Amino acid sequence: MKLGPATLGPLTLRSPLVAASGTVGSVVDVAGAIDFSWYGAAVAKSVASTPWQGRPAPRLAPTEVGMLNGIGIQNPGIEAWAREVGPRLRSVDVPVWGSAVGETVDEFAAVASGLDGAGVEAIEVNLSCPNLEEGSIWSFDAGRSAAVIGAVRAATGRPVGAKLSPNAERVVDVAEAVLAAGADWVVLTNTALGAAVDLETRRPVLSGVVGGYSGVGMKPLALRCVLEVRRALGAVPIVGCGGVRTGHDVIEYVMAGASAVAIGTGHFERPRLARRVHAQAGRWLRRNGITDLAELRGVAA
Repeated sequence: MKLGPATLGPLTLRSPLVAASGTVGSVVDVAGAIDFSWYGAAVAKSVASTPWQGRPAPRLAPTEVGMLNGIGIQNPGIEAWAREVGPRLRSVDVPVWGSAVGETVDEFAAVASGLDGAGVEAIEVNLSCPNLEEGSIWSFDAGRSAAVIGAVRAATGRPVGAKLSPNAERVVDVAEAVLAAGADWVVLTNTALGAAVDLETRRPVLSGVVGGYSGVGMKPLALRCVLEVRRALGAVPIVGCGGVRTGHDVIEYVMAGASAVAIGTGHFERPRLARRVHAQAGRWLRRNGITDLAELRGVAA
């Protein structure tokens, strides 16, 4: 059973599931491994205005529950991305969203313009990657985040989402600011700041020491953000993201206030996870006499 369509701001998604950025490459390069027909959208890995080399190895590490990554957003830059990936976007059976990252407001705007020209369906603005230095995590500050979204909004006519951090001191304030600045939805959330130590080498497991923690343990952290934003701001468009592995996780996020739900790290464990998620959620809905997942949106908030 496939879940029905979902409304996210100006978009109607054929499915409430979104494949999260950073876990499906450029989307086009993993189409043989993931059945994207179960998704309403897939978000390509973040791209900057110029090539970024990323951090040196080691930059990935498993944890007892989940994983750490400190890749540093290695990417070829928007010009190369548009040239190499753009022509292939229509070859996959899913709307592809681009993901923009930058070190200045102008860089974010330039990347958004480039993604628009490449033909993405929407643009997710990555304000929250913990793989950069702390001062670069834009979504720690509502004013800086709003400035980025305002510039992106002026640079593109595509729908725009803002991906926020669970580590923001006041995530509601940041969400309110980016929505007021022109974001069509918020993604709650990205990975959380995390670290681990190797007992044998007695060194941090990541070259950059601190990286992004993801996996099933993220769900309570991200779900808290969804509930707080829903309670404070009402029925604003939200993509819930963090620790999704089952259909029950999807239902929980929707009950908290999400319009759509993203699968991220779960792809590394089971690339074709989405079909099972749809089936599990569908069985729960039938057992409980629910005909439309949207009926549950925000009931727990």
